[in-house]
Amino acid sequence: MKSCGLLFFALLLLQYHGVLVQQVEAEDGFVKTKGVQFMLNGTPYYANGFNAYWLMYMASDPSQRNLVSSAFQQASKNGLTIARTWAFNDGDYRALQYSPGSYNEQSFQGLDFVVSEARKYGIKLVLSLVNSYENFGGRKQYVEWARSQGHQSINSEDDFFTNSVVKGYYKNHIKTVLTRRNSLTGVAYKDEPTIMAWELMNEPRCTSDPSGRTIQAWITEMASYLKSIDGNHLLEAGLEGFYGESKQQTNPKDFQVGTDFIANNQIPGIDFATVHSYPDQWLTGSNYEDQVSFLSSWVNDHIQDAQNILHKPVLFAEFGRSLKESGYTTSQRDQIFNTVYSAIYSSARGGGAAVGGLFWQLLAEGMDSFQDGYGVVLSESSSTVGIIAEESQRLIKIRKMYARLRNIEKWKRARDIRRAQWWSGNKVNDTGN
Repeated sequence: MKSCGLLFFALLLLQYHGVLVQQVEAEDGFVKTKGVQFMLNGTPYYANGFNAYWLMYMASDPSQRNLVSSAFQQASKNGLTIARTWAFNDGDYRALQYSPGSYNEQSFQGLDFVVSEARKYGIKLVLSLVNSYENFGGRKQYVEWARSQGHQSINSEDDFFTNSVVKGYYKNHIKTVLTRRNSLTGVAYKDEPTIMAWELMNEPRCTSDPSGRTIQAWITEMASYLKSIDGNHLLEAGLEGFYGESKQQTNPKDFQVGTDFIANNQIPGIDFATVHSYPDQWLTGSNYEDQVSFLSSWVNDHIQDAQNILHKPVLFAEFGRSLKESGYTTSQRDQIFNTVYSAIYSSARGGGAAVGGLFWQLLAEGMDSFQDGYGVVLSESSSTVGIIAEESQRLIKIRKMYARLRNIEKWKRARDIRRAQWWSGNKVNDTGN
């Protein structure tokens, strides 16, 4: 009996160890959602991350790919595991899409490198598919393409959301990107678990229809189309978090840009909500203390609405403070980061809807020309970098806690099965005697 007990215990340890090994080796799974949580390989996934819109742009020149590698290396060193970047560059310098349906293979190979390099460093990607602004082409470029083909009925950039020709161009871009086969890994993007999510548009706005109905219809149509091609990945709309008429008073200065945080994110094809936070831009003329107070309410309101109304995760996909602001100090930026991070951590440690934050923006060393005031270089020691790393570690500890709980449950189930098998075998032996 004693030897059997020791054997039983050894088998349990072996099985438990196997579970741990499996956990480490399976980090390349697809991120899914369950209620208000992200899930990775059956375990809640809370993570810290960053924006680096320039990754494909730089990687399209092989001589500059070291900047991408350096950024990922520094990010991984500081515990950052989600990167948001552009999967578009429409008709611009180093364009990905020269014209509707005409693509630059060199830029696509740059994006291939970004995906493969992110995979190497264990970083999940959120890939945005078009810009609301004219930087890197955006919806303005799509509208101009349609006009150049004789569609003179198009009057404004907002026709991007309603014109059938322009929507056809955009759908073709979705299909082209999602079905792209990576030249380095051989894996189609739609089958690549390194990609965590697609984003329909960076900060969609339609000021010609403040009711929100135009963007609501566009998101519904495009979410359905994208999901018909790719059932593996999560999808988000790219919203800043502005509310519609029902909660307009929550918006800064009563902003109304044709989006609705509640209605837009209730669309079935949208898997999680996003929020951007720029009180320094939105509350110009107000003092710093008022901006911080607004930010705290803005973040917590969206967490509560994601938790209690949407019942979906919420990712704080952009936030920061510009060093170009009058009276800027590093301690001000640190307080902005801490305000966002503290709210995320408070929600996450209770299993809540806030799943992570992506600061704007990460730069590699030597990228001074890309400094828009918000850039953070992780290799340069600063109090902000310390705050970023600390938030990463706090969220990693939450992930590890959930992983341990899951492994304990697996261990208990394995123990119960082994015990049942052992007792069943003994009963057979007793009957035989």
